[in-house]
Amino acid sequence: MNDLFRVGVITTTHGVRGEVKVFPTTDDPMRFKKIKKVLLDNGKEKRKLEIAQARFFKNQVILKFKGIDNINDVEKYRKADLYVTREHAIPLEEDEYYVADLIGLTVISDEDETLGEITDVMQTGANDVYVVETTDGKEILLPAIHECILNVDMEAKQMRVHVLAGLLD
Repeated sequence: MNDLFRVGVITTTHGVRGEVKVFPTTDDPMRFKKIKKVLLDNGKEKRKLEIAQARFFKNQVILKFKGIDNINDVEKYRKADLYVTREHAIPLEEDEYYVADLIGLTVISDEDETLGEITDVMQTGANDVYVVETTDGKEILLPAIHECILNVDMEAKQMRVHVLAGLLD
């Protein structure tokens, strides 16, 4: 299981006092008000940062990190990913899973046929849709609804599903 979850990507600097604009990659951008620490990864270095302030502007979050007080100190972090640890992730409700944990699960039908592996999760307005790559390279789109998803066994890394009529056509 993945112990780091990406919550945002730094897009650019904001002002001259070391603030950055962040595009949130989390379901709930308001979580930046509660997050105290993030792990920054720009491909060259990983650095733990403490968030001093979070504000919101349009579809982005403006963050100020403790100890970083001018534009020159954050310029090098453009396009860097921001992560939180599993312990700081949003708690899950019953029958909810982190997307990172679903990727790679083997999907098995209620008729014991191995359909393939989950490669992506599309988030639509009504419900999520699991993208399953079959063994022959095709894609199946499975809605994340109780009629279709019968059981998720994270320890066995398997998802048992009922394929609704028309999904394999």
